[in-house]
Amino acid sequence: MRKVVYLLPLLAFFVLVAWFALALRPNYDPQTLPSAMIDQPAPAFDLGSLNGGPDLSLDGLKGQVVLVNFFASWCAPCRVEHPILMRLAAEEHVALYGIDYKDRPEDARRILAQLGDPYRAIGLDPDGITGINFGVYGVPETYVIDKTGQIRKRFVGPLTESALQQELLPLLKKLNAS
Repeated sequence: MRKVVYLLPLLAFFVLVAWFALALRPNYDPQTLPSAMIDQPAPAFDLGSLNGGPDLSLDGLKGQVVLVNFFASWCAPCRVEHPILMRLAAEEHVALYGIDYKDRPEDARRILAQLGDPYRAIGLDPDGITGINFGVYGVPETYVIDKTGQIRKRFVGPLTESALQQELLPLLKKLNAS
């Protein structure tokens, strides 16, 4: 019995080594987190507006290809991706909507006043329920939703120039053509 007790830490060590070896393999991409939501209907939501305009709802987004970006004022990576979002909005590649995730509205208004507001509308998700329904791990996360309301792509973390050029813009072109 004593031998088994001594072997347990050794067994745990080998399990950890195997897990790290899998996570560090050359083709592993930590930005690619699996999502059961891809090619599924986006979860229904109806959120109050950050700026007092009309509510932001899934029903209001149908009929167009849209990006839904979960962000927060306290999120440093959100600031990193902000120039890309501003450019997307200025070049009108896609309708861009924001969901202010677990944030105070006054903080979100302040940061958008400083950095610029790329969103057509912003919904408030103070308790994170909409984020949970989408499967958000953390902010920023961006979802491509097609004209029928199906989620077609998920970007975890800040959008990068390479993700924009290699993945997002070609996908938007394909979805808008269909």
